[in-house]
Amino acid sequence: MTTRLQDKWVLITGASSGFGAEAARAFGACGAKLLLGARRVDRLQQAAAEARQAGAAAAEFHELNVASTPSVEKFIAWAKAHVQSPTSKGQGLHVLINNAGGAHGLDTVAAGKDADWEAMIQSNVLGVLRVTRAALPLMPHDCGASIINIGSIAGHTAYEGGAVYCAAKAGERSITRALRLELNGTGIRVGTLDPGLAETEFSTVRFKGDTARAKNVYAGMTPLTAADIAETLVWMASRPAHVNIDEMLIKPTDQAAMHKVHRRKT
Repeated sequence: MTTRLQDKWVLITGASSGFGAEAARAFGACGAKLLLGARRVDRLQQAAAEARQAGAAAAEFHELNVASTPSVEKFIAWAKAHVQSPTSKGQGLHVLINNAGGAHGLDTVAAGKDADWEAMIQSNVLGVLRVTRAALPLMPHDCGASIINIGSIAGHTAYEGGAVYCAAKAGERSITRALRLELNGTGIRVGTLDPGLAETEFSTVRFKGDTARAKNVYAGMTPLTAADIAETLVWMASRPAHVNIDEMLIKPTDQAAMHKVHRRKT
């Protein structure tokens, strides 16, 4: 058990599936107390139950749409009631995982759709800003509290059909860097974890339910899993208070670069 996280409040957005749900289980296994948010409340309920089963000291959940300022404010007010309750002894929010995001479509700029563009900017950029702004007053200073944003290799290297998603993740990376400067001296740590190919619901969402096309993204290679990312998040959050993991790029061994992926014949 990672004792530095035991009985600490950890807030995870996009916790209904993928990286978020697996992170809930991983932090739960450390004995953390969880605040889980996402749009799909039924899936949140399942994630919370699995986190408790893994060992979470608490696992609470509430609807959250990071694309809506009123939804974020309502969610953080709910979170505040937990982290500042008498039983919490005023410890505050120890870890914020800004995980909600995703890609929509793989169209060129010439063929792009406003709805897809707006969804990506709302979740990956404005959502990170909204949740962080609202949650910061709950985070104590000088105790190793952490903000960890989920980025992507797409924030480092652009690719055809990914103009807006790459821009959004590059934006997340810049937000992380600016926030680290703004919070310097508070003791609050700020980092970004940027995965390469990882098999979750990501591609299914990107291709709007086309599971065959989504599966083909990972054909012939061994991608990262949600558990790989969750394990890394726990490691980042559990470093000693004087240690900040600024940026971590994590790729499967089969992926040397964005366009260089070793695929075995099947």
